[in-house]
Amino acid sequence: MNERTALVTGANKGIGKHIARLLAAEGLTVYVGSRDPGRGQRAVEEIGAGARLLVLDVTDPDGVAQAAAQVDRLDVLVNNAGISPSLAPPTDTGVEEYRRTYETNVFGVVAVTNAFLPALRRSPRPRIVNISSGTASLTWSTTPNPQFTPASGAAAYRSSKAALNALTVLYAQTLAEDGFKVNALAPGLRATDLNPRAAAAGGDPAEAAQGALRLAMLPDDGPTGGFFSWDGTPVPW
Repeated sequence: MNERTALVTGANKGIGKHIARLLAAEGLTVYVGSRDPGRGQRAVEEIGAGARLLVLDVTDPDGVAQAAAQVDRLDVLVNNAGISPSLAPPTDTGVEEYRRTYETNVFGVVAVTNAFLPALRRSPRPRIVNISSGTASLTWSTTPNPQFTPASGAAAYRSSKAALNALTVLYAQTLAEDGFKVNALAPGLRATDLNPRAAAAGGDPAEAAQGALRLAMLPDDGPTGGFFSWDGTPVPW
């Protein structure tokens, strides 16, 4: 074990749990952020040495504050918690779905990041990794030859991740002089319960987690304010 610590939100399952496992394997003490204490504890037991439960609902301001008060120093923050309520296009997506999605995917990231900034500032090498989506790339969603078309749907999810990308750039620029490295990861389509499309996918979540680990462990001369695929290649904004 070393003295480095990490927090992964939404780490009781899916990509988040794999990220927590990899960080723990690197010798970090890893706070497994989970809304549900029971599921979080089971994840901690499965991850093993180095894992610690931190009850954390990113949409609950009081809960976020209480969680932050339990962590004195933090070296790595992985904003992984995210939801995708439906695959509906914008014309079939109600305002409430946008509100609910942004509450977790955007506002929750801001709440957690700002609450844990004092702990991150105590680290000599603070790293923030925001789990985004390739479907949030405006370049990949527009001509010529878009990878993602309107038929891909998921308007609330995709737009929320585009907003998260903008925040990634702004945090990176704001915190650069303090030694922070802030980057976004496009994990690829993985077999998780994010939405029906993901559930039916064959992509290995552990493979995506390797990309997050790479950004979490960046050296001092590593990039900041970037958007990267799980394999390390840059993704256009």
